[in-house]
Formats: sequence, C-alpha cells, structure tokens
Amino acid sequence: MKKRIVAAGAAALAVVLAVALAVQLIPGGAPAAQAALAQAEYPSMAPYPVEEDYYDEASGELDYDRYSEDWDAWRKSRNDLYSDLDTAPLAPFLTASAKELLAEDGGKNKVYSPLNLYMALSMLTQTTGGESRQQLLDLLGAASAEELRGQAPALWKNHYRDDGLVTSVLGNSLWLRDDMGYSQETLELLARDYYASSFRGKMGSAEYDQALRDWLNEQTHGLLAEQANGLEMAPETVLALASTLYFKAPWKDEFQAERTALQTFHTPTGDVETDFMHRSMSGSYYWGDRFAAVELRFQEGGSIWFLLPDEGVTPAELAASGEAMEFLLANKEGRYDQIRGTYVDQWPGQKYLIINVALPKFDVSADLDLIEALKDLGVTDIFDMDVADFTPLGAETDDPLYVSQAQHAARVTVDEEGCEAAAYTVIMVECGAEMPPEEEVDFVLDRPFLFAVTSDDNLPLFLGTVNQP
Repeated sequence: MKKRIVAAGAAALAVVLAVALAVQLIPGGAPAAQAALAQAEYPSMAPYPVEEDYYDEASGELDYDRYSEDWDAWRKSRNDLYSDLDTAPLAPFLTASAKELLAEDGGKNKVYSPLNLYMALSMLTQTTGGESRQQLLDLLGAASAEELRGQAPALWKNHYRDDGLVTSVLGNSLWLRDDMGYSQETLELLARDYYASSFRGKMGSAEYDQALRDWLNEQTHGLLAEQANGLEMAPETVLALASTLYFKAPWKDEFQAERTALQTFHTPTGDVETDFMHRSMSGSYYWGDRFAAVELRFQEGGSIWFLLPDEGVTPAELAASGEAMEFLLANKEGRYDQIRGTYVDQWPGQKYLIINVALPKFDVSADLDLIEALKDLGVTDIFDMDVADFTPLGAETDDPLYVSQAQHAARVTVDEEGCEAAAYTVIMVECGAEMPPEEEVDFVLDRPFLFAVTSDDNLPLFLGTVNQP
C-alpha cells in the first residue's frame, strides 16, 4: 500500500511530519509490496495577484484595496522564504562543471542544470564518509558536510516559487530497499535539510522502477518523460538518490507571434532556416573579452541570459574559459555586498542602448552519464567498491557499496511566451561485485550561442549551448 502525508500549514511542521514518517517506515518497518512515501511538504505561497481579476464587472473599476491586500500577502510569502546566502563558494564548482559538461561534442546541443547537480551531490555527501566524502566536498567547494547541510535549506527556499505565475521547485527523494534498515540519523537530516521524500520497495521490480519514473515525471511535469523511461533499479541497488528541478516563467515582455519569421541560423555543419522571434527594447548591452550578452527578464524575478561568442569562438570554448561564469555570477550594476561588507563594482563592459533582439525559438535537451565527468572532476572513490565509504548511510549489509549509475537529464524550451525547463539527477548505490536611448545595437543569435537561465541571485539554474536550433 502507498501511504502519503497530506498536510497544510508551515513548512517546519511539514518537515517534522516527513521526518517522523521516514523514521517510522524505513529503519525497521515491515516490507511493503509497493513504494511507501514519506512526503516532504513544500511551503505554501500566496497566489500572484493578476490585476485583471480585480476589476468590478459592473463598474469596470479596480478593487484597489483587495488587490493591494493580496499583493502584500504575495510579496510577504516571497520575502519569508528568502534569506541572504553567499553563493560565491559555488563558483569553482559551477565553472568546473560547465567546462566538463558543455565540452565540444561534434556540434551537438548541450544542456545541464548546475543547481540540480549541486543539490544531488550535496545530498550524496551526507551518505558518504572518509575520502569519498572529502572528494565530493572538494568539488562542491565546502569545508564540511555540516556546512552543506546548513546551506541546503536556504538554497532550496531561495529558489522556490509556486504562486501561479512562476514555478521553480527543487525536488529530492530517496528510494530504499524494503528488506534493509538504514541510519535513522541520516534519513532525518536529509528529510529536514533537503526536503527529501522517502520511498521503499522491492529493488529490481517493475512496479518500483515505475514508481521512480512516475515521481520524476510528476516533479518535472513530464518534460523529461523520454529520458526517464530508461531508468531502472537493479536487485542489488541499496539506494537511488533522485533530485529534480522544474522551472516555468513568462517573459516580462512577451515576443509578438506576428513578428516571428524564418531566418538563417549558421550551425557548425551548415546553414538552416528556423523561426526567429524579434523584439526591440531599451536595456543594457554587455560584453567581455570574447562575447556579447543580453538579459531578457521574466515576470517578477529571474532572467535568461544569452551570450553570443565572438566570431571564431565556440560556446564550449567560452564556457571552458571561465569568463562566461564570471560574468553570470557578477552583479552587473554594482552594489554594496552585505555579506562581505564591501562595494562590488559594476561590470565594466556595458552600455545602455536600444537592443534589437533576434532570437531563435529552441527546444534543447540532453541525457548525460555523469560517471566519467565526475571522475574527471576528482570524484573517484564512490565508484570503486574497494574504497567507497558509505558508512553514514547505515545500510544493513556486509557487502561493499559503490555508485553504479549517475544520470543527469535536462531540457530547456524557449518560445514567444517564455521559458520552461526541467532537470533530474539520479545516483544509484549498489552492493555487489561491480562498480530608448539614441544608440542601438542588433543582437542576432544566428550562430551557436551559450545561454543561462538564472535566479535573482545570478545562480545558473540551467546552462547550455545551442548549436542546432
């Protein structure tokens, strides 16, 4: 039977309930024929007030008092979730992972979610010990697992939106064997600090595999159903750790469909005709040593940045150089840094212009095996059954444990209305014998380019290259 916590109220109470059920069901509970769920409850947000809904049909006048009250409630629900978080320590991981995962691959499109991958590896760190943990900490730029645990709730809540206008939700889950006990302490901290739901079932069964795929599809709104269809847990699997990110937001200013027209895009293998969206706007035009960049904002927070490499520079080369990530993480306008107590200068290469944007509609997806990439990034021990240390997981087995699979899938779509994107990371641990200004500029993205969907704190939610629109 499936059990589900359905609760309303404060997020803290929901997490306590999720922890309580996880402890009850998993360490010593009776085996279940199907997955049993301890569901981490997400915070509730006041709905975004759409002004058109507040006009009186008879008088045609705006009910300002009701609109203002609901606007204040919405704003408060957003502010209650947000906290100052120093994301600077994430920069080395973001730069290194972009270089590795966006490397040249015969002119193919590449995309991944830096934030989703970071969250998944942060969770994995809590289940490892010794050198296995240290290699993960080094990659993530953290001094300790405790530091990551302290950061995780703020990172999760800072990127949470579910208000009817924008959806931005990180989902985490643990998939455990029904015939094995686990560390109660580890399960508690993952439920509390990572909003991780807990499941249990028969490893290697078609029913349990389908339950995992259904969860991934629910969290990603079916955007990655094709990629998830191939995921399976072996009978020897001890833990499947899954992390997702779903994002959907409308443009602050939509592209007009009637201005969409065929235009030439210069791919690495030849020219193609594709639909380009067009818009003219006033804004800041940015540049660096080897690129130009423009920001298109979403309604009420977040952006998508388009980085057009200079002629002769590929998107992968730009991603590998570190210059793109430095730009994305920079505060473009300059500000006083409350965390460090210093003033941050604005990005030097920028000018306020009329920008004539020509952007191809695109739908970019990728399905990545992370094992070789993680090894190249210095994480090796977790894949070697002779040295992997999963002591904190507390799995009741004398067999050595190791990571047998590490998969990442992502997809980003952009059209006249806005952006929709999703990603998941699944890591499986097994036991066994194997391992209006006057000036203006034309910004025409008619050759391969780099893009980044970012949050308000400039953290890249999705990062990719478009070689074939």
